[in-house]
Amino acid sequence: MIYGLLALVVTTCVAIFLIVKLVLAPAAGEWSTTVEAGPLRIAVGVPTAVRLATSSWFAPRLDGHSYDTRFGTVHFAWKEAAGLLELRCAPCSAEVAALGTQPIMFEGLVATVKRDGNTLAGTIEATPRSADAAAMIQGHWEGHLPPKGKGLQLSADIKDAPIARWYAVLAPNLPELQRARIGGTLALRGQVALPEATFAVHPTISQFTVEGLGTEAMLGARTSCGAPSRLANDSWLARAVIAAEDQRFFTHAGYDLAEIVASIDNNQKEGQPKRGGSTLTQQLAKMLVTGSDRTAERKLRELLYAVEMEQTLGKARILQLYLDNAPWGGNLCGAEAAARRYFKRSARSLEPAQAVWLASMLHKPQAVLEQWRRDGQIDPDRTKWVAESVRGISRNQREALLKSVAAARFTAPEAVP
Repeated sequence: MIYGLLALVVTTCVAIFLIVKLVLAPAAGEWSTTVEAGPLRIAVGVPTAVRLATSSWFAPRLDGHSYDTRFGTVHFAWKEAAGLLELRCAPCSAEVAALGTQPIMFEGLVATVKRDGNTLAGTIEATPRSADAAAMIQGHWEGHLPPKGKGLQLSADIKDAPIARWYAVLAPNLPELQRARIGGTLALRGQVALPEATFAVHPTISQFTVEGLGTEAMLGARTSCGAPSRLANDSWLARAVIAAEDQRFFTHAGYDLAEIVASIDNNQKEGQPKRGGSTLTQQLAKMLVTGSDRTAERKLRELLYAVEMEQTLGKARILQLYLDNAPWGGNLCGAEAAARRYFKRSARSLEPAQAVWLASMLHKPQAVLEQWRRDGQIDPDRTKWVAESVRGISRNQREALLKSVAAARFTAPEAVP
């Protein structure tokens, strides 16, 4: 009797397992993942699992359960009156490639989901450490489950909110938040394709201002890189540096949304060289204040200083400070030191092709210097692109510049002991 009952139980469990495995099995080409339950491993079609989890008869059974994910532990709650499923993750982390290699930590992240046929919709809320309802970042999202598809297409709209509130949610531990007075608002629209994890963002920023960080002291700052170059904005080297590093330098407010969006799009493409979205002002903030750690906190600090520097220093002083502090490889920094080391002349007397050559080094100064010493030249495609991008010159000057850059062969400097 006992053995018969045991056999029945085992048979029933095996049957349930096989049924679950059959129901959740991914279709051909469908986005799938593997779920582990003790010694059991089940291949699951993710769209199928989403349909099941959001169905009106199964979602209530998730109420009170938790699931460990790579983002954090997600707690489920079924809201009977509204007919929706709530997912709460606190704390929670998310990797944002545009903000560095370290994930962003959220004190609290809450999302709701409701399904109508193949359409998903819901809300999303991110809360700061204070858990003040008035300080939340809120928005709504929607998605579509294709009848026979490989993945999910999601879109989200995050409501316009004070930029200070975004900082309180994304980086509450920044020391600058104790003294900075941050103005302006930010709204965000985005689309995500899963499982490819490709995404597009469309930020809207209004009246972003920063006060209280003390960047006005940089008006009288002196460089440790040697003699200042004292270059005018229309000098060949200044023009070439702007062409190479920040072509909208004279029109942006310290950050360039168009360049940030373009870099996010470019950096998701396989085989493409990584593209930075930092302005000259942001690079200067990195040189003088924040350092170069690849973290979200550093990028967000850098942005605060860049916005305030635009307001306290002005374009001319920012450009001078950048030229006098920029790295040029071989433990060398500053335009004057680089011009004298590499071309045996002052930065003011550089020939146009020499100026383009130096500006072309800035994106990877040490690597380019090593290439120069190894091959006798640097990337000709980049020097040509920089020459083509120099603004404020006549057609004849550009043609002469392109010819001289194409023919340029400068002697590589010896390594400094």
